[in-house]
Amino acid sequence: MRCFGYARVSTSQQSLDLQIKTLKAAGVKENRIFSDKTSGSHIEREGLNLLRVKVEEGDVLLVTKLDRLGRDTADMIQLIKEFDQLGVIVRFLEDGISTEGPTGRMIITIISAVAEAERRRILERTNEGRLEAKARGVLFGRKRTIDRLQVISMHQAGCGATEIAREMLIGRSTVYKILEEN
Repeated sequence: MRCFGYARVSTSQQSLDLQIKTLKAAGVKENRIFSDKTSGSHIEREGLNLLRVKVEEGDVLLVTKLDRLGRDTADMIQLIKEFDQLGVIVRFLEDGISTEGPTGRMIITIISAVAEAERRRILERTNEGRLEAKARGVLFGRKRTIDRLQVISMHQAGCGATEIAREMLIGRSTVYKILEEN
């Protein structure tokens, strides 16, 4: 029986250190820890894909928490079935659950559904907050770097889109977009 570990964070700004430390403390060798710095909303992840190739029957996969393996219930069920068909046991350290036996798989399915529902609630709250902020006049996106007034004044002075684009070192489509917005 070999022990593997999987760690994931949602963004490249977050750290995997705590999860990796926990996996090492549970007995996983460093060269058997696979990780990703990407969303758990899909299962096509580089580290996860490599892990799926490496594990074989009789191995144990340790993950710190259920939501580190995935967030979508259907994807989690698919992953757990895939590992189960390979004969790989999945254990979630902090949740204290495992895929060993039918009860373990049932509990993981239920918890996956709860995790997905929570993710949807977070997205709803985020979108509500974004709408409220827009209503208050908060602007999203990067700051504009093109002098829009200069584009408009050049156009009013009789310059064509091609000439404005060359002069300002921008694309013609950008010129048209600015003129259309006005």
